[in-house]
Amino acid sequence: MSNEERGVLLIVDDDAINRAVLEEIFAADYAIEEAENGAAGLEKILAEPDRLCAVLLDVVMPAMDGLEVLRRLRREDLLRRIPVFLITAEAGDQVLQEAYSLGVMDVISKPVVPYLVRRRVRSVIELFQARRQLSRTVESQRERLLRQAEEIIALNQGMVETLATAIEFRSEESGDHVRRIHDITKSLLSETALGKDLAPEEIEEIALASILHDVGKIAVPDAILNKPGRLTAEEFEVMKTHTVQGAALLDRIPQLHRHRSYRYAVDIARHHHERWDGRGYPDGLKGDEISLWAQVVSLADVYDALSCKRVYKDAFPRERVLEMIRNGECGVFNPELLRCFFEIEEELSGLYQKEAGLV
Repeated sequence: MSNEERGVLLIVDDDAINRAVLEEIFAADYAIEEAENGAAGLEKILAEPDRLCAVLLDVVMPAMDGLEVLRRLRREDLLRRIPVFLITAEAGDQVLQEAYSLGVMDVISKPVVPYLVRRRVRSVIELFQARRQLSRTVESQRERLLRQAEEIIALNQGMVETLATAIEFRSEESGDHVRRIHDITKSLLSETALGKDLAPEEIEEIALASILHDVGKIAVPDAILNKPGRLTAEEFEVMKTHTVQGAALLDRIPQLHRHRSYRYAVDIARHHHERWDGRGYPDGLKGDEISLWAQVVSLADVYDALSCKRVYKDAFPRERVLEMIRNGECGVFNPELLRCFFEIEEELSGLYQKEAGLV
């Protein structure tokens, strides 16, 4: 059996005879190492603490006494990891009190009784080893669960992103569009006062949910979805149904209900075309009846639509985009939302530097 498997027992005593006696008691069970004073013993402990299964420590020694070794080990927080036994003839009340207060495992008086000291030390070492093994097992299980959780999160996120981009096969705007909506939503909530009451993980969930805002367009006929010109009143009524269709679609996916972004996604899908003045659709919500995340995605959606080429229009220059948003030509928005938007719009405009037709 290797020393690592047996465990290393460190004997720290300035008396060679005492070290030999203790080695004789424990050599059959452990690999023995020795130190002839406290300073040398402390150096060995600090060098490789996890190699040691226990330390047998004398009190009265040159260079550094046993109590000082204990004080140093206490400062290094090693007494929880390595059981230390004082083996000493100096077993007065003051020594006992300080030793136990520092965290020594046991105090054994000299001269030692071999079978007694062997039993006491072995019992504690076995307890520490069992605790270490349990700790390693728990840590291993924790890491395994974390890996599984990360895999589930990645799988769920992949499912959401796949669902969001499914209509890319039918609509030219749905690929890069949803990624920009995600980035704009996240920036507005994380870089302005809008998200001051939201935890970082909530902002991440809302940003992920935002990419599902137009998923209901799956139910809109191709002739309307990709019409190059202006929609008729009847066609616009059909297009408007993508909000309720999207919320209903998300509600019909049981696996999505367990996703932390679900409640945001359903709300955003249904309400990202509501208006601050109550003239939006489908429910005619007004003011703060509209959730913050639906308001943010609504503005992000308008900003992106104006800034990019669509089948029915060319991209507008940035100055015109900002003018239209500021003047309410494409919907009425929460004044505080607009203030925060214009605060970081220059940064957001960087998302469109590579878009053809932008100035």
